[in-house]
Amino acid sequence: MLKLTEENILKVLRQVRDPDLHRDIVTLGFVKGLKIEGANVSFKLQLTTPACPVRDQFKVDCERVIRKEIEGVQKVDIELTSNVVSHANSRKEAILPGVRNTLAVASGKGGVGKSTVAVNLAVSLALEGARVGLVDTDVYGPSAPLMFGINDRPKMSNQKLLPLEKFGVKIMSIGFLVDPMQAVIWRGPMASGAVKQFMSDVDWGELDYLVFDLPPGTGDIQLTLVQTIPLTGAVIVTTPQDVALADARKGLVMFTKVNVPVLGIVENMSYYLCTNCGHREHIFDNGGGKRTAEELGVPYLGEIPLNSAIRIGGDKGVPIVAGEPDSVYADAIRNVARKTAAQISIQNVASPPLPKVEILIGSQN
Repeated sequence: MLKLTEENILKVLRQVRDPDLHRDIVTLGFVKGLKIEGANVSFKLQLTTPACPVRDQFKVDCERVIRKEIEGVQKVDIELTSNVVSHANSRKEAILPGVRNTLAVASGKGGVGKSTVAVNLAVSLALEGARVGLVDTDVYGPSAPLMFGINDRPKMSNQKLLPLEKFGVKIMSIGFLVDPMQAVIWRGPMASGAVKQFMSDVDWGELDYLVFDLPPGTGDIQLTLVQTIPLTGAVIVTTPQDVALADARKGLVMFTKVNVPVLGIVENMSYYLCTNCGHREHIFDNGGGKRTAEELGVPYLGEIPLNSAIRIGGDKGVPIVAGEPDSVYADAIRNVARKTAAQISIQNVASPPLPKVEILIGSQN
């Protein structure tokens, strides 16, 4: 066994590797403030996101290798902290200077539960300890006011709108600014202009993740967003049936053409779990999201079941991850959120900067 020294502690901790970044925690700079007091060892483990899916396993593995290979250790005190890695891009920092990462949640078609996924994903990240914001970019059918249960209007400060906040998430939506009984009848440029203002004219402050809940399809608002600000990445939401998967592929192609990394695919309404007997029924087919992810070479972020509790939570303005945090449905969404956060970390730590895109692909014939 090795003697109890800082050098030897760091040496054995190199055996603990991040399964996503494929490097050891010492090389990655995760180990901070290492102290040895008598026979006691303490340090902080600073991860790249508070939603790290393997954070508890890191702690177990660190203590295991120290006790196994270092002589005379009595107590091992490990404090888990995080410092979310920022997507480095000068254009993003000019428009959203305090926002570290921008995440688009998209779908190729409507009716797949994209907004439900976006809202619960944002709340999940906030409940893990991240600083999170959400932009409801669906100008024609805003859903954030209902899904968060907010009826207030945003206030102004220093000539900027202050986002409303609930469940630890800062939120902005056109639904906060217009009469809910009035239809928004705008042409594309006006709708796109509103989305731009949600970035430039809102005081978002310091955020780890700003989630953009996109309208379905590949139209003006999507193009405005990807051309105005470099996105850290996009998540594609689909359901298992073929018609939804076909449109999901189109959405993925759009992001690929404008050099936005696709962080993965989420299969929503994947199955129905009977509340009486626990039988799993695949109402909309089975496994299509995972097969599509494998075919297209992108990560599969997980599946979310179809259940009335998720729908009721959205209708009542209490997302299920906040309203029923111990349910299997909330757990499924939390797993998706953690895998998404992990993919963002991989993108920022392991990937080179992406080239800028200045062209309007919608103008091509």
